[in-house]
Amino acid sequence: MTDAADRLLVNAAVHTLGEPDVVHEAVAVRDGEIVRLGDSYEVSFLEGVETDVIDCEGRTVLPGFIDAHTHMEQFGQHLVHADLSAATSVADCLETLSAHADDEPEREWILGFGYDESEWEASRNRPLTRAELDRVSEERPVVAMRVDLHTASLNSVALERLADDLPASDLRRSGGEPTGVAVEDAAEAVRRELTAGREEMREVLAAATDRAVESGVTGVHDKVRGSVAPRVYRDMAADGDLPVRVRIDYWSDHLEALEEVGLATNAGGDRVRTGAIKSFSDGSFGSRTARLREPYADAGADGANAAHDAEGGDDRGQWVVDPEDLAALVERADGGGYQVCVHAIGDAAIEETLSALESTTDPAGRRHRIEHAELATDDQLERMAEAGIVASMQPNFHRWADEGGLYDRRLGRERRNRTNRFRRVLEAGVPLAFGSDCMPLDPLFGVHHAVNAPAEAQRLSVTEALRAYTRGGAYAGFDEDRIGTVEVGKRADLVVLGASPWERAERIDEIDVAMTVVDGEIVFDGFDG
Repeated sequence: MTDAADRLLVNAAVHTLGEPDVVHEAVAVRDGEIVRLGDSYEVSFLEGVETDVIDCEGRTVLPGFIDAHTHMEQFGQHLVHADLSAATSVADCLETLSAHADDEPEREWILGFGYDESEWEASRNRPLTRAELDRVSEERPVVAMRVDLHTASLNSVALERLADDLPASDLRRSGGEPTGVAVEDAAEAVRRELTAGREEMREVLAAATDRAVESGVTGVHDKVRGSVAPRVYRDMAADGDLPVRVRIDYWSDHLEALEEVGLATNAGGDRVRTGAIKSFSDGSFGSRTARLREPYADAGADGANAAHDAEGGDDRGQWVVDPEDLAALVERADGGGYQVCVHAIGDAAIEETLSALESTTDPAGRRHRIEHAELATDDQLERMAEAGIVASMQPNFHRWADEGGLYDRRLGRERRNRTNRFRRVLEAGVPLAFGSDCMPLDPLFGVHHAVNAPAEAQRLSVTEALRAYTRGGAYAGFDEDRIGTVEVGKRADLVVLGASPWERAERIDEIDVAMTVVDGEIVFDGFDG
């Protein structure tokens, strides 16, 4: 006699997202595993006395979303500290920071995360400055991190406090004086100084993972550096308090330690595993630090950046890691058996990164990855496909790709239309995995932008976009045999949507998540919401 299921989801449209995408009416789960798919009548034979039967009332059921590029600590900071992502002006930012300072008088540092001056009501080309943040407080240190995490804005107290830790070359100046804007290595130094301790980290990661499952995310590939997050993730998993699967991509400065303790790619348990060795090639378009072959269209558009250029900078962006150093790192990490993922946004940075990765012995077998790959050329995509290198891309970045938007201003129309060409990526045969970079962490927002992107070469069908956010992430994490599609024998990581994205393709970002299931357990229930 067949054992009863623990949970049945019936009266649904269950999309497997396999090849082809077969649609079933119901799914049965036992011991965290999918044990049957079919119509509701057939699956109901697995109902027992203690079986939890969920009537989905016609809702869409998909594999759980896998976010292949996250920064969960910083995302959690948005929720614990001042969230500046909804600000539409300098005044909004300062008001939010001031309110947070008043609400948290015991916190020494006043911290804000996620501001994006490119989307403010009045046209503005520069980040928040020291003079502006001094209006929040002249006694307590104030730091506001830009949405891309490549720029930090500091008030005078914070600048003085961190003066010895900030590389002068990455501090913007005007008239010879620091403006309070720190980019790349200086911004990273700020982040390291402000990283949470173990107790606060648990609060931060709990907030981040709770919000993730509310968005239908069942797994993340989290980029971690100089943080207690790996230990806290494992503590949470041991205590049964980690609602998502976490693949930790360690910054390259952890490589020696990982080698010493024998922690290899894919090592770990059911919830927490070691992923890739992470490095950088360049910066970001928003900070004008992504490395381009041709100058930025708006190079020198603000005084601070012009001053930086005059001091020996470059109007084509900058290298965060020198190409020769990157090549040496890739050789060492690959030689040690590690998967490697490298942040590369500009076409010049992609070229150097691709050259390093494709020179390894078996890039497809290691599943090496280029993170972002925003301005990849046709030739580069063909080479990525031939080498089997994964494109780990962020469809939500198309939020900046409209006419007159940030990418238009930074790159000009022709290059703007060549960013994030997901259609071309798939046509070239490059493995594609979607992630959010936590800008924001919201897969349906990303899927919406992939389906409704400005240019044809950037657009995907609904099914293609959903596959990139499910099976694409599973493949990038060596997990396609366990998760990523709805199939008998795979783990029951599922998301139930309030409406069908195929039927609401023009407004996928407005679809609600009704339920999220990880390993057969309900980790978010929004049916009544």
